[in-house]
Amino acid sequence: MAWRAGTVIRVLAAATSAAVLAACGGGDGHGGEPAAAPGGARAECAAVAAPGDSRSRELRGMWIATVAGIDWPKSPSKERQQAGFRKLLDTAQAMNLNAVFVQIRPNSDAFYPSPHEPWSQWITGKQGKDPGYDVLGFMLKEAHARNLEFHAWFNPYRVSRQSDLGKLAPGSPARKHPDWVRKYGTGLWYDPGLPQVRDLATKAVMDVVGKYDIDAVHFDDYFYPYPEGAADYPDKATYKAHGRGMDKADWRRQNVDTLVRTLSEQIHRAKPWMRFGISPFGVWRNKTTDPKGSATKALESYDAQYADTLKWIKQGWIDYVTPQLYWAVGDARADYATLVDWWSRQVAGTRVQLSIGQAAYRVGEDATWKKPAELGRHLDLNRRHPAVRGDVYFSAADLASNRRGFAQRLRDDHYPRPAIPPVVQGRGGQAPAPARGLRAGPAAGGAKGVQVQWRPAGDATAYGVYRVDGKAPACAAVDPARLVAAVRGGGIVDPSARPGRTYTYYVTALDRLHHESAPGRGATVTAPRG
Repeated sequence: MAWRAGTVIRVLAAATSAAVLAACGGGDGHGGEPAAAPGGARAECAAVAAPGDSRSRELRGMWIATVAGIDWPKSPSKERQQAGFRKLLDTAQAMNLNAVFVQIRPNSDAFYPSPHEPWSQWITGKQGKDPGYDVLGFMLKEAHARNLEFHAWFNPYRVSRQSDLGKLAPGSPARKHPDWVRKYGTGLWYDPGLPQVRDLATKAVMDVVGKYDIDAVHFDDYFYPYPEGAADYPDKATYKAHGRGMDKADWRRQNVDTLVRTLSEQIHRAKPWMRFGISPFGVWRNKTTDPKGSATKALESYDAQYADTLKWIKQGWIDYVTPQLYWAVGDARADYATLVDWWSRQVAGTRVQLSIGQAAYRVGEDATWKKPAELGRHLDLNRRHPAVRGDVYFSAADLASNRRGFAQRLRDDHYPRPAIPPVVQGRGGQAPAPARGLRAGPAAGGAKGVQVQWRPAGDATAYGVYRVDGKAPACAAVDPARLVAAVRGGGIVDPSARPGRTYTYYVTALDRLHHESAPGRGATVTAPRG
């Protein structure tokens, strides 16, 4: 990385109880299992309050755009691709982020072996060419190894950034069904008014949902394409065949609604815990057009892209919404402060989580965005709105570049510690059993710091590791501000433990929807002096 990453926790693989005892010194006063209770059952710590939905619980993510290799991949070489992706994930980890939003279907193509669409041209340079490995499988494994949520990002209607069907792979659905395709602007798009198009998009998404252990399905702001001058989208014939006398704009919105509702139903039927989220353009409607709109003067996604995000929120079709608020505080067209307040009010009383899309790409663009603290001002404003549960940055390459030191500043001022994402409501799940067999001792193999290990539980996806200064009670509540790591596996090495200092560690268990157990018994250790 081009900027100071700070101390990075090293994650240990899951270990057996015997290995835990051996690595951390056995029963030498470092904590561990409670004593046996009468009858042979193990006594447990009394249930205590876990962090729950405190303000320390937030989503921190970044988009990894693959179309045209915006963020990745930058080379057709498998080895360079994999090294480049790992480097982006290392950036996320160093920033104390906890999620990545990776574009896996940018143009009716795939970053995985698909029965419906060809391999993406952005992997090898040629659409349909097999890269020789399962790209999505690799990305997912690497993200989860770092305990980064993987939100699989699909573009439902875009076919190509150029307008020649003949340049697409012979196996492309657009080549096989040119009647589904419309030329608009400089590119090709599927017609959202056709049931066959909605069926294709649904099949593409559900193929991934069924085959891969992704955490969420994600759409961005591309539904009907952004307007190109005064030219209307060329769907006159489709409207005549399927419009049934509806107002054309209402019909277009209904087409998008149908896809969103259908996908929501099918995703949650297949995997009830899986989330479905959308990142719309930041302005739904202006107040001058609709009393329910925001006090802004910008393009309206309801009318320009036929995206009725408010309906999706009120109907509960989506689990989270991440509006792209890519304006500065005080912008005359669309003030960030005005919009974050407006979106906060739209999710009030619903189970839809709100996170904010942040414009990392704009840093350095003009007088306002040349200030490296602009995005920090956004996060400060967010704190005034409890409905805001996190932020997602566009995009990964911008965070990695750290222009004008903005990314380092975000980490130092807002993300000095890791965070666990908020609990997902309404999708089932429950807190797992507490972590057991906790041991803490000097790091093995000559490494610096303290090694903390525990026995992984079968029903836990991840673990929160908390550190308290000094010797603390074996059974105690945890303070969210004391979180030092959120990891998968059976242990960590904490290199930030200062030599000669005494600490007590506690570990909680989390399910994939971030329900958190009470901590198990703590382990006290004095960090080695060298």
